[in-house]
Amino acid sequence: MATCSIRLQNSSYRTYIQRPRPRSFSQPSPRPLRELPWSVICVTVLCIYIAYLVARSGFFLPSDEAPVHYEVPLPEQAKPGWSGKILEEPAIKIPGSSVIQCYDPATGQLLGNVNPTTPDGIDRAVARAAEAQQDWAKTTFTQRRKVLRTMLKFILDNQENIATVACLDSGKTKVDAMLGEILVTVEKLQWTIKHGEKALQPERRPTNFLMMYKHNEVRWEPLGVLAACVSWKYVWPSMLPSSPDPRLNRQHSYPFHNALSPIISTLFTGSALLLKPSESTAFSSTYFTSIARSALAACSHSPHLIQSVPCWPSTANHLTSHPGISHITFIGSRPIAHTVCASAARSLTPVCVELGGKDPAVLLDSLSPADLENHVLPILMKGIFTSAGQNCIGIERIIATPKTYTRILPLLTSRVQNLRLGSSLHSSSTEIDIGPLISPSRFGTLTDLISSAVAAGATLHCGGTPHTHPSHPQGHYFTPTLLSSITPRMPIAQTELFAPIALVLRAASPTHAIALANSTPYALGASVFAHPADPAVEACVRGITAGMVSVNDFGAYYATGLPFGGAKGSGYGRFGGEEGLRGICNVKAVCRDAGWASWLGVRTSIPGVLRFGSERAEGEGVVGQGRKVRFLKGMMGLGYADGFWPRVRGLWEMWKSSG
Repeated sequence: MATCSIRLQNSSYRTYIQRPRPRSFSQPSPRPLRELPWSVICVTVLCIYIAYLVARSGFFLPSDEAPVHYEVPLPEQAKPGWSGKILEEPAIKIPGSSVIQCYDPATGQLLGNVNPTTPDGIDRAVARAAEAQQDWAKTTFTQRRKVLRTMLKFILDNQENIATVACLDSGKTKVDAMLGEILVTVEKLQWTIKHGEKALQPERRPTNFLMMYKHNEVRWEPLGVLAACVSWKYVWPSMLPSSPDPRLNRQHSYPFHNALSPIISTLFTGSALLLKPSESTAFSSTYFTSIARSALAACSHSPHLIQSVPCWPSTANHLTSHPGISHITFIGSRPIAHTVCASAARSLTPVCVELGGKDPAVLLDSLSPADLENHVLPILMKGIFTSAGQNCIGIERIIATPKTYTRILPLLTSRVQNLRLGSSLHSSSTEIDIGPLISPSRFGTLTDLISSAVAAGATLHCGGTPHTHPSHPQGHYFTPTLLSSITPRMPIAQTELFAPIALVLRAASPTHAIALANSTPYALGASVFAHPADPAVEACVRGITAGMVSVNDFGAYYATGLPFGGAKGSGYGRFGGEEGLRGICNVKAVCRDAGWASWLGVRTSIPGVLRFGSERAEGEGVVGQGRKVRFLKGMMGLGYADGFWPRVRGLWEMWKSSG
């Protein structure tokens, strides 16, 4: 019971008498949080968190953004039980013919032929896309999100079929297709749906003292018709880009994501797209672009916004120099990039180029043996051997400091030796780890690089040669390979391999590891593995030259809200995140009178002292150059001098000079 005290005091003792305090019934006293049962607190927090997740997930969609159901016919080749003719010598080029021959690199089975687009066909595609883009540019973000939500729903409902089609002409395993194709694509769709509008909203920019009455902003507006060349890579010195030789292809292993990624960004920014897929994946690209085109049609928009133009390199030059193209995204090799950029320069078309990498994974001695084996090793195996090493952001070099170097080699050797090659679409009893390379054109170069490294002192632990699969002898398999004692001077340490080959380099210290990481012409991605409290981690993150760095993980590109791109020989420009969306927009600066200034009648006016002589009223007289200069000096002082009194003097000088 609440009490109050009255103190009685005499010379010998003190007495305290307590009497009841009247209780107020107007409002009950709150119960302290610490007195609530833990169960009540936990349930309350859980309910709040669930409500937050539901709100963030977009579970309750506005009706005008609800996805529309639609169907896209699945190719017969992707249906169960299909079996195609096995080519004796699989190749995408047929002697004496211009058609693109599509086949499964895991088995050599013929998938069909695709007629390449001609220069006239590219002209027509640009015209159709430009016409459709005029209306699309006027759509709201709500309408664009509806299309992306429709596409997202279709992909989630048909992800296994999409993965199967991706496996057919890339040869990758279904697990690789689900992770590298489906996961990153739906993540990009979701990020764009949730955050794309914010990235493209007009952005307020600061003004200055002399222009305090102005409102400055930056807008990102549709560019028009864009092009994406994905992917177009390896070229030998004896070849010209105009040659139709199939070895000009990038060894392309992400046909779905590399097609859908530029489509997603282009559509959301209000532009149209011409997609030039790799000749090696022309079969699947036809199906993948139909997914986007059908989503547009289902939402009552023109499917002509997306144009697929598979063609040989000689025709691609017509695309990259086309005056109707406003921007080009190019994924490929450095030699081809030189030609593409020179071609684009003829029409002053900006280009974003991603040219591959030689990504390092730095392993520091602060890693415990248990962490190295149970956490780091599985990540390294995925980073190196996913899609048979055909990953521009894949790990190609392991750089380990002394203790970790000694521990990692036996662990890697046993894992790499036990990797199983094959076709996941044609194996029901055996689990397949790695598929084939998409083309055998680089087998000779790979074996030469390996032999050269061994001759220079490297140790070959396993692999190193092409592999003839007993069930699929026409497949393009290369044995998983592990090399150690690699030095930066070896050609294999400077060349992007794009193959299931792991290189291990020994670093004497974290500083030496950083130097080794930076010793190649490439600078796309990098990984650093160490104890989280190791101060060398931040030194590595800062010291490694790269466009992307992951700490105790692999693949920053899975976070699609981050910009994707590299430095040095890995290219320039970014796709992904806010930077990627804004990079394919027309950046428009807008300067206008602020609202309060317009209300007060404040606006820009040229002082009489600075007007041309013909503009001054009769009788104002001639204004000498010295007076004009004094006025301008005073204006500079008013606007930019440090301190109060220097600015007052500037204002005084302006007043004197204007009279």
